[in-house]
Amino acid sequence: MKPIIYEKLGETIYHEKLVNGLEVYILPKKGFHKTVATFTTKYGSVDNNFSPLGKDDSTPFPAGLAHFLEHKMFDCEKCDVFHTFAKQGAFVNAFTSFTRTAYTLSATSNINENLTTLLDFVQEPYFTDETIEKEKGIIEQEIKMYDDNPDWRARFGILENLYKSHPVKMDLAGTISSINQIKKEDLYSCYNTFYHPDNMLFFVIGPVVPEEIIRLIRNNQEQKKFPEPEEIQRIFPEEDVKVNRSSSVIKLPVQIPKVFIGYKESNPTRQGQELLKYESSLNVLLELMFGSSSDAYGKMYDSGYLDKTFTFDYTNEKGFGFSIIGGNSQAPEEVINIISETIDRFKKEPINKEAAERVIKKEIGSFLSAINSPQFIANQFTRYRFNEMDLFDVLPTLENLTRYDLEDVLHLHFSDEARTTLIVESK
Repeated sequence: MKPIIYEKLGETIYHEKLVNGLEVYILPKKGFHKTVATFTTKYGSVDNNFSPLGKDDSTPFPAGLAHFLEHKMFDCEKCDVFHTFAKQGAFVNAFTSFTRTAYTLSATSNINENLTTLLDFVQEPYFTDETIEKEKGIIEQEIKMYDDNPDWRARFGILENLYKSHPVKMDLAGTISSINQIKKEDLYSCYNTFYHPDNMLFFVIGPVVPEEIIRLIRNNQEQKKFPEPEEIQRIFPEEDVKVNRSSSVIKLPVQIPKVFIGYKESNPTRQGQELLKYESSLNVLLELMFGSSSDAYGKMYDSGYLDKTFTFDYTNEKGFGFSIIGGNSQAPEEVINIISETIDRFKKEPINKEAAERVIKKEIGSFLSAINSPQFIANQFTRYRFNEMDLFDVLPTLENLTRYDLEDVLHLHFSDEARTTLIVESK
């Protein structure tokens, strides 16, 4: 095991790559009562066209398959996974994002038993035609529920505006039509391709002894056989910076209209420190332009154009990236104008050094607060590693940002051809 020391944060993470390729990271926290673990595969909703393990040709798979597979992983031939964890005093959950599927547990006792159960159920797939057909009905109801959620519909509505072909524009759960195409063979094909230890990461944080935990994980993995790992060939359609649609209006059952502006990332190939610096700069920039202490926010709020649902965020993974700004508004066109004018003004004038430093300090404070949560660290650590970044490098990266870094990102990200708007009107 190799210790990775972060002197500023007073943290030491222990890392080992096992013989089968599984990356293991352990963060001991003496003052914590709870242990949190995540077992994550680099496989998400956008991975629906790839070369299955052992085959040369790429194959398109139904949208929503990663999410469907996540659900079915909790099936067990001779046990009840949820009952087992409950009996051992643990809470277990899972989620699927655009780029990863994670299985998480939290517990204050029986840690070794719970970690073993987590490793075992994720590495013992069990699918039957009967349970797959039953699951289709369950996920169909889930899809219908989200179809009735205006915020969810708006989120994917603006992604459909931004992207012509990339699967990021599709709902993570797929469609009723796509999930009804899923067969048992599809699940096994995707499982065998993406759930190989070489494509996964196991992370543990809590009051644990690293040497004991790594010994437990090593012993568990040595008792299992896996094929030799192969490089996964993922196929994505080409996308340029131009958006699919520059604007759209959709009608949903909302009491207050909604408005969003989206910007499509022009260079979604960054990884490692380059990506970390870029997204840190962009997050600071969004807070500087539209945060609660900004001129733009004050003007929109004082004029009654928006309420406290107003948000902004930035998402960037290898192959796609976007920022979305907006919320509820009785005057959506006014909000669009003020946001556009604010971005144009920032482009034309040098960014105020003192204002930039103030926002950077705020972002540092938010990060230091967030890493007090073991759940935050466990969920975010893997996302950073899968993008060749380090969660704990966020602090020095923020500390080293300058207004010139913000100005560089401002001109790269907020281009007119990469911009779209979405208004949600009441039916």
